[in-house]
Amino acid sequence: MEQNEEIKPVRPEVLTVDEVIQMVPKLQGHRRLVNRLFRWLKIDQINEIHRQACSEPGPRCASRILSDSLNIKVEVKGAEVLENLPQGAFITVSNHPLGALDGIALVSLFGEKRPDFKVMVNMILNHVQGMAPNFIAVDPMAQKDPAKRAVSINGIRQCIAQIRGGHPLGFFPAGAMSKTTWRRGNIQDRPWQDSVLQLIFKAKVPVIPVFFADRNSRLCNIMGHVCWPLRSVMLPREVVRKRNSTLHVTIGRPISLEEQEPYRENAQTLGDFLRKQTYDLKKI
Repeated sequence: MEQNEEIKPVRPEVLTVDEVIQMVPKLQGHRRLVNRLFRWLKIDQINEIHRQACSEPGPRCASRILSDSLNIKVEVKGAEVLENLPQGAFITVSNHPLGALDGIALVSLFGEKRPDFKVMVNMILNHVQGMAPNFIAVDPMAQKDPAKRAVSINGIRQCIAQIRGGHPLGFFPAGAMSKTTWRRGNIQDRPWQDSVLQLIFKAKVPVIPVFFADRNSRLCNIMGHVCWPLRSVMLPREVVRKRNSTLHVTIGRPISLEEQEPYRENAQTLGDFLRKQTYDLKKI
């Protein structure tokens, strides 16, 4: 079930120096420092990786980034689910420990089987334009900026149209990268966003939980408590760090509407149930 959409020319760069300064305003006036950070953060390498892979936008680009450019193997438990995906619309919900590679892997895994699969992503991941056909962008900072709010409103409308059109849709309901808990040092999603839970609640379609078992470096996770924008621009470095490694993904069986029914008292109750189903996959 494919959507007929015009494929726009893909910008080969993921990030430019000017965009890094825009993302971290404290760097304004320190262009020489930003140029050095550009290399330390591996953004130059990410731009080259994307340049090599983006000639085939969509799931193929995602797969090329993982396997060809980074030599990353994706080890999947529950792979049989991918061979028997529901017909028409369904939703995936995932934890978000990596902030970038988990989104790329999600597009690769589900998009190869359903090219019409799309994922709601924040503006950071949306810079990977080679996967733009499978992305719906929103901005988690939308409340502070009318222009960003318009982007998010448009993204929500696209999500609704995606489901109503009988197409699958992926969510990272936390809306941002997972963070460490100081006491135990483990990685947990932030509270799942009410706006996403409302979309899932109203969609009334099967839901597939997906759990990513990996994590970013300790430095990156600590930066999440210190400077959120700086942690975001560290993501290219985290992606390159995973070169020649294995991602561990567990895909749960689809949760039917009948199974969701006891938890459909409201969106939060359903969201709590789906979050538990997602995190329970790490026990498999």
